[in-house]
Amino acid sequence: MSQKRYRPEEIVAKLIEADVLIGQGKTVPETVKTLGVTDVTYYRWRQEYGGLTAPQAK
Repeated sequence: MSQKRYRPEEIVAKLIEADVLIGQGKTVPETVKTLGVTDVTYYRWRQEYGGLTAPQAK
């Protein structure tokens, strides 16, 4: 299985999408499945990119 590398702008977009899904009542496991990443990746991204916007991530 090959790994997909995401650019910082894509990561921030996925984190925003995750916030929307969680705000709609989905659980974190459902959200990461929708995003196509693992829960470990999600939490690592949240720690690294949590407060950034797309232009700041560049």
